[in-house]
Amino acid sequence: MTRIKDFPDLISVFPLPGALLLPRARLPLHIFEPRYIAMLEDCMKTPHRLIGMVQPRNVPDGSDRWHSIGCAGRLTAFSETEDGRYMITLTGISRFRVRQEVAGFTPYRRAEVEWSDFARDCGAAETDLGFDREEFFPLLERFFTHHALSTDWSSLKEADDEMLINSLSMLCPFEPDEKQALLEAPSLATRRETLVTLMQFALHGGEGEAMQ
Repeated sequence: MTRIKDFPDLISVFPLPGALLLPRARLPLHIFEPRYIAMLEDCMKTPHRLIGMVQPRNVPDGSDRWHSIGCAGRLTAFSETEDGRYMITLTGISRFRVRQEVAGFTPYRRAEVEWSDFARDCGAAETDLGFDREEFFPLLERFFTHHALSTDWSSLKEADDEMLINSLSMLCPFEPDEKQALLEAPSLATRRETLVTLMQFALHGGEGEAMQ
């Protein structure tokens, strides 16, 4: 299922702060709340097996709202623990725009969604012709050191443009609104530019000279 016309108009939605899913990337999740176990079990009964990941949005009146753009993932792996919890993997299929939330009898939330703005998500992996790795990796190493993060640097440096940029966007410890900005980036190059800006901002502590 890689054509927009085949995508459903109604999908279940999992609002999870800070959990970013991007097209062609994989997101592991631990499902244990009863409503989301019900969501997962219903998802497995559908032909498309899609779950929409969205970021909750802070609003002044304190109401429980989402950002308007999310990303749908197809359930591609799951295992059940002895106490009834699930370990699952979603593989990103396409971003979507929320039309409206749909009331119903399910304990989890659902939404009518529109896919047409994100047709390129269903194509081949993107490349970033302006990506300067020699400049990028020293910044990334400073960022990882600052946050006491570790990684397999050799594998990271061998990754293709999309896998590298999207994996870092998903895994780096950014705030939910910053994750949303990475999700909404219209191209891989724009996402890389946003990622660089966020890392530089973190290393500057938000202001003044860069932190050593």
